[in-house]
Amino acid sequence: MLALEQITISPRLTFDALVAGEPGAPLVLLLHGFAESMHCWRAQVTALGDMGYRAIAPSQRGYSPAARPNPREFSHYLIDRLIDDALAIAAASGYGEARFHLVGHDWGGSIAWGLADRCHERLASLTILSRPHPNAFNRALHMADGEQASRSRHHKAFLEPDAADVVLADDAKWLRDRLIANGVPTEAIEKHLAVLGNKDAMEAALAWYRARGAVRGPLGPIRVPTLYVWGDADDTVGRVAAEGTRDFVAAPYQFEVLPGVGHFAADQAPERVSELLLAHIAAHPD
Repeated sequence: MLALEQITISPRLTFDALVAGEPGAPLVLLLHGFAESMHCWRAQVTALGDMGYRAIAPSQRGYSPAARPNPREFSHYLIDRLIDDALAIAAASGYGEARFHLVGHDWGGSIAWGLADRCHERLASLTILSRPHPNAFNRALHMADGEQASRSRHHKAFLEPDAADVVLADDAKWLRDRLIANGVPTEAIEKHLAVLGNKDAMEAALAWYRARGAVRGPLGPIRVPTLYVWGDADDTVGRVAAEGTRDFVAAPYQFEVLPGVGHFAADQAPERVSELLLAHIAAHPD
């Protein structure tokens, strides 16, 4: 049964999380991206719990009100801190140094790629939605045709000091329009805005971009069995970056294209995402 819990990893950081399944069952940790929340994984957390896994989907650093360091101090939001959070959440949930399954979408995908690069021995499997391997993404960004650079131009806009006001103006019109254009259902949009639709949360979410800047660091080849899911209507990730991801995975690799699906596949095509995720995890037990 789907439940809302809180997970504390230090005296100062407590994360809201959707959870399902029995403690001690094989862990699946699901990391959301921008501009969404833990609620993007509601269908997958439920499906995983029903199949005997312990599924945990936290609203991450800055999104959870009790895990929101000062967003003006960007060092709090460096990607290494976000990777550390994921490992600490697994440990605080009773999994210590045990292997687990990791799932990430968008920014959560960036964190998941980084964790797989740094601590591949901790992961039984890796599942990524939308976000290509950083090396494939960087390669596409610098291609002469400028196609991927155009798709990613909003990243630079998020570095502007007034970005939170722009995104939240007129009842979060920019955010609503973006989610609607990608096929996210109205109910899901309202759940995401309940988390992200206020100035404090939005400033903290944008601090992830500001801490990273415009440059994405390269990673080595990924040595974890990987499922990469990309919707061919994704407005931020083009086919070149998506297809190029296979060049940077040195482990069993599955690339699944979802026809007509946009950037937010877990919300737009929850049944298909759950089906692919469950099959991949079952094929690579811990």
